[in-house]
Amino acid sequence: MKRHKRIYLLLGVLAVICIATIIVRGIEEKKEKIKNSDKIILQVPSDLVKTLSWEYKSNSLSFHKDGKWIYDKDEAFPVSEKKIKEFLQQFENFGVTFIIEDVEDYGQYGLDKPICTIKFSTEEKSYEVKLGDFSTMDSQRYVSIGDGNVYLVKNDPLEYFNATLSEMINHDTTPIFTKVSVKEIKFTGAEDYNIIYEKDSVHTYNKEDIYFAQQSGKKLPLDTTKVNDYLNSISYLNLTDYVSYNATADELKKCGLDSPELKITVNYSSENEEGKESSDTFVLNVSRDPEQKKAAKDSDDKNKDDSEKEDIIAYARVGESKIIYKIPSDSYKKLMAASYDSLRHSEVLATAFENINKFDITLESKEYTINTEKKDDKRIYTYKDKEIEITDLQNAFSNLKAESFTKNKPTEKEEISLTVYLDDENFPKIKLQFYRYDGSHCIAVVDGESVSLIKRSNVVDLIEAVNAIILN
Repeated sequence: MKRHKRIYLLLGVLAVICIATIIVRGIEEKKEKIKNSDKIILQVPSDLVKTLSWEYKSNSLSFHKDGKWIYDKDEAFPVSEKKIKEFLQQFENFGVTFIIEDVEDYGQYGLDKPICTIKFSTEEKSYEVKLGDFSTMDSQRYVSIGDGNVYLVKNDPLEYFNATLSEMINHDTTPIFTKVSVKEIKFTGAEDYNIIYEKDSVHTYNKEDIYFAQQSGKKLPLDTTKVNDYLNSISYLNLTDYVSYNATADELKKCGLDSPELKITVNYSSENEEGKESSDTFVLNVSRDPEQKKAAKDSDDKNKDDSEKEDIIAYARVGESKIIYKIPSDSYKKLMAASYDSLRHSEVLATAFENINKFDITLESKEYTINTEKKDDKRIYTYKDKEIEITDLQNAFSNLKAESFTKNKPTEKEEISLTVYLDDENFPKIKLQFYRYDGSHCIAVVDGESVSLIKRSNVVDLIEAVNAIILN
């Protein structure tokens, strides 16, 4: 009998639990309704917004608009208008995928202590957007806008509003020179000369040459690829690691930018959509840390190789901008490699081999001539009226490149000399002479002027290529 009473009692308790569960579920269903939605919950034109602030973890930032966007804590801070607009554009058509209505427990969505709170206002209305937990199952963020509902959104505002102050700066930009026409480059400081643009110039025998260094009243041809690479080192300079956004005279001095080590001025022009040309000027100032520069100067005579491997602390400033940037050591070295020797042709004869129509060669006091003629746009090479294979000679010519430049006059034996005749009315012929310098180098002399040191092994290859022709 007692056993039956226990069973009835347990059944009664179970019935009460079941009834309570049904009631609770009914209450929960009544309290929270979850449904799919493509509703737009905010439509606030970004141009109408006057204030913007957000709190993310320990980071708190606020801005207001007075003609332009201003950082509340420091009006000198150069705010990126583009960044602010990107942030606010999310709320121009802020759509959702799920709505959870009649929410009482915001904690289950992480909205009792939101990870980020965004506030903004127009002249008429203020808005507050709270960001809660991230639903890994839906790959969406829980959001509240203060209307009693919780929403799931596909486009997570936190992807923008986790930004720090350093990411809100309006960084200086560098022109992409491949998209404009560079007219002139001026160097002052460590280098002091100009580079000008001149197409179809009479000052070169290389049709590819368009840049010329102006030195001592002369226009000296430069390697177009090297100049373009140098311009690219400016275009793609990473100006993001700022030291100061409102540089004082003292800060400029500490970074060596009160008197820049090198000032680069690029004058260029570009066309607008209507085809009208406009002229612009870009100025970049570069310096290394003054103390490091002094230490390097003191040790230069001891070990120059070590100084080249040194990790340099360097800074850059665009024009008269108030922002000072720290730049990588490699970038500094590329920018400082602006000398004529750094940008000139390394080839002893910087022209296409096909432009040569005749060779007069002196080797071991004997003279030889290689003639050419064109047949069907192809050049045929002959020696003593016999057609010859020229590949080895051509390869030897292409390898005659400077390891360094020099003005030292030769004092040793002449190894070989060549007078080459070109299809160029301004430069009909050029004389090349190669003198022994030491066991590993020769001095290249062009039209009587010492130009460069080249590997002696490459001169030997040239001699062997000539011997292969004349002894065949």
